[in-house]
Amino acid sequence: MKAITISGTGLELVDKDVPEPGDGEIRVRVLRSGVNPTDWKRRPTSEAGAVPNMDGAGLVDAVGPGVLSHHAGDRVWVMLAAHTGPHGTAAEFTIVPAAHAFPLPEPFPYDVGAALGVPAVTAHRALTVAEAGPERLGPGALDGRTVLVAGGAGAVGHAAIQLARWAGATVVTTVSSPEKAALATAAGAHHVVNYKHGDAAAEIRAIAPDGVDIIVEVAAARNGALNQAVAANHATIAIYADNGGATAAFDIRPHMMINARVQFLILYTVGEEALQAAAEDIGAALRDGALPVGAEHGLPLHHFPLAETAAAHDAVEQSIVGKVLITLD
Repeated sequence: MKAITISGTGLELVDKDVPEPGDGEIRVRVLRSGVNPTDWKRRPTSEAGAVPNMDGAGLVDAVGPGVLSHHAGDRVWVMLAAHTGPHGTAAEFTIVPAAHAFPLPEPFPYDVGAALGVPAVTAHRALTVAEAGPERLGPGALDGRTVLVAGGAGAVGHAAIQLARWAGATVVTTVSSPEKAALATAAGAHHVVNYKHGDAAAEIRAIAPDGVDIIVEVAAARNGALNQAVAANHATIAIYADNGGATAAFDIRPHMMINARVQFLILYTVGEEALQAAAEDIGAALRDGALPVGAEHGLPLHHFPLAETAAAHDAVEQSIVGKVLITLD
């Protein structure tokens, strides 16, 4: 098979033997591989020869011993492939635990499946860590809540907007340009605030006079003052990335006075129970038509062939707006 492997901090297209699934594993013929920031960030610490990329979508090609949940020909989306072993999705075939491959029913395209994974599961976690819950998402789960999504034009922000709206929240998002505002609106945000113009805190408080209940935060270092100004009593600030600075400072007493919760999250150590809950709820949202992709739905798609995976990683590192996918069919 053709595969991309890590060579130093670079990437190389090579021929590899098709891997065999072990106990509890399946082999997937990859038709789309999703690229996330974590994919290029992990390269310096990955073993030479490992195949990168966490997310993807395709067809089950073979099942290992003990696997009864999947069958050859099943359409699936997969998550965390490069985290659970050396077989990431930047290859014609990948090996993943059967528990990390989920149904991708017709008529949803492989582009949609490969865009789930890290962004959607991260968004789900951010929306389900508040003191008062909910622990699961579904229609009505966030009724009466206001959710602020920082960076609504990003992949996680896009998924957070879609999942929060599906669950009944009033969704506010911040963006840095009119073009990104249009994308966030297309994703389903009720209110879009350009933080580079005017008083973002005042605009958000006008929308939510009592403050926002959940903040899905990509840039805690940059947005600390804004979050403090708009957080409601018992608000949760769910931090999933360090864009804008690796060190954040915040005033203790104002957060103390509203019983705010600051919640960090990363999928690698969140635990299998949370991953499975997220995947189940994402599957329900998918079936309800709540997770479309494409520019008309707020997430432009950028396709690269397998041989240009290095360019695909570079595009993500350079913060291209939208979702980068590697096409293998």
